[in-house]
Amino acid sequence: MKSFRRVLRLAAHRRWSLLGVLLTSLVIAGMWGGNIGTLYPMVEVVFEGHDLKSYLQVRVEQADQELAKVQEALSQTPPDDTSLRSKLEFEQTAAEYSSQWLHRIAPTVNRWAPTGPFNTLLLVVGFLVAGTAIKLVALTINLMLVQYISEGTVMDLREKFFRKSLHLDLDHFGENGSANLTSRLTNDVSHIGVGLSTLIGRLIREPLKMFVCLLGAALVCPRLLLLVLVVSPIVAVVMQRLSKSIRRASRRVMEEMSSLYGMLNDAFNGIRVVKSSNTQSHERARFRQHAAGYFARSMKVAFYNTAARGVSELLGLTVVGLAIIAGGYLTINQQTHLLGIRMTDRPLDDGMVLLFFAFLIGASDPARKLSDVWSALQRGIAASSRVYEIIDAPVRVEEPVSPVALTRPHEKIRFENVHFQYPSGPLVLRGIDLEIAHGETIALVGPNGCGKSTLISLLCRFDDPHQGRVCFDGTSIADLSTRNLRRRIALVTQRTVLFDDTIENNIRYGSPSADSHDVVRAAKLAFADDFILRKTPNGYQSFLGNGGVRLSGGQMQRIALARAFLRDPDILILDEATSQIDIESERLIHEALEKFLVGRTGIMVTHRASTLAMADRVAVLDHGQVAAIGKHQHLLATNSFYRNLCHSDYADAA
Repeated sequence: MKSFRRVLRLAAHRRWSLLGVLLTSLVIAGMWGGNIGTLYPMVEVVFEGHDLKSYLQVRVEQADQELAKVQEALSQTPPDDTSLRSKLEFEQTAAEYSSQWLHRIAPTVNRWAPTGPFNTLLLVVGFLVAGTAIKLVALTINLMLVQYISEGTVMDLREKFFRKSLHLDLDHFGENGSANLTSRLTNDVSHIGVGLSTLIGRLIREPLKMFVCLLGAALVCPRLLLLVLVVSPIVAVVMQRLSKSIRRASRRVMEEMSSLYGMLNDAFNGIRVVKSSNTQSHERARFRQHAAGYFARSMKVAFYNTAARGVSELLGLTVVGLAIIAGGYLTINQQTHLLGIRMTDRPLDDGMVLLFFAFLIGASDPARKLSDVWSALQRGIAASSRVYEIIDAPVRVEEPVSPVALTRPHEKIRFENVHFQYPSGPLVLRGIDLEIAHGETIALVGPNGCGKSTLISLLCRFDDPHQGRVCFDGTSIADLSTRNLRRRIALVTQRTVLFDDTIENNIRYGSPSADSHDVVRAAKLAFADDFILRKTPNGYQSFLGNGGVRLSGGQMQRIALARAFLRDPDILILDEATSQIDIESERLIHEALEKFLVGRTGIMVTHRASTLAMADRVAVLDHGQVAAIGKHQHLLATNSFYRNLCHSDYADAA
């Protein structure tokens, strides 16, 4: 519930809309009770052959007679009988108030009320239609305001969630993104929206309607109302128990949906492998398993929701049944006491008891709707806790309080006794000491798991070392703002990431201030301009499609390289960027790199002999340490581990 209160604080920013919801809810509740109240003049006035004038005249006479009777009884009561005198004084006050009120409204009624029963019926029906029209207008405004608040809050929450997601540690993301985050951002936040609209809409509107009806019933006979509401505490206890079950089951449904998202993400992203391996039946079985789990948990939630609705409806009917029995007994037998307890001061007439029943039935409809409200609210509460788990998740990389400003370009980068271990893995780096001078190109080589990509992650400050530090000219990068640090770096990875946008915007990504001429210059430098103009339908304005599937691997890599060139970085990092492209694309990329890396720092993670030959130095990593460092040819001649590690690649170069 604590997380959902934070959602409500977001919704409270739209205070004027909330005020509009409250005011329209009051109008709806008033018209709801007023429409039910028209039953009394129909039964007691119209169907008895009266109009309002004659009926009011009879009521005035009855009130005056009742007042005179009470005053006479009070005058005959001995002064020492204090209890009886106190009771009669209370009755006298009530009778005086009733008489004064009737005398006050009599002139207005006599002047404006229609004459005759049928004309009075027309007036009552006209009031009923007008009240219903007002209620519907207020309901329309109410629903629109509720939707505005709900959708606006959901939009704010999604933006807040997405902003935090972009700052999460890389552990939260898989190779193709995180299905868990996607599920929470879409499915869970949608549940929050439903819960919020339910709370702001129905949980304000329906209780007000119920309150108006109960108030009307209390004005008819308050003691009888208290008697029939004796089962209400049972409703509260049962709903409280069910709410915990609904909340727990709803959370499990959302977790199952996250698993289903993950399975779909794997299948769709790996569709080439699925088709080539003929494993469609296996994927269908996986989907069926996850879908069956989701179905079973959803049915459990549906059972609790149905139980909540059934219990509330049964207890509501019990209340109405008790009222019918008790009210019927008092009216049929013209009694004022029930089970020895005084219910009314005088016997109820048919119109009063029917109005009492109508108010209770009018209160039972909002009460029945509140059971659905309660279920939706519990799902929203469960979803809000899952969403705020991510929003409140701690991140290992924190911005410095007072970041240091460092001039560009730097003179050297130094890894000083760097140790690193992932939260759920072994120690990856074990005391790395490495210095890279500005303008130098260095290659990182080693077996899988030796820490090459981890070094890149630490330099980009995707993580912080557990021991030691990474420095620019003696200043730890932990003292630099990540924005300042990453502005110096351009990263090109093995898996080229292109967005569903134009080629121009893909190259410009990360350099929003660049104009079209800058984009073209960067593309020419990366040898991408030629195929962009000749082999795409609209040149730089061609849409790539999701993932750039209309391009070959080498073409995609050259666009990624143009994007990096456009950033004009001090440091260019290539993480296995040429490992899966054709020889022609590799040759063009090498030619582009030789021009671009002049006066810049280059860091390459690669095993390709042709790429290693470009490096000024090669650092050989093994078991999280720098095993050897030197020029490529020198290491080939002197280091057997290096030679054996890359033998197949280096044979051609030799």
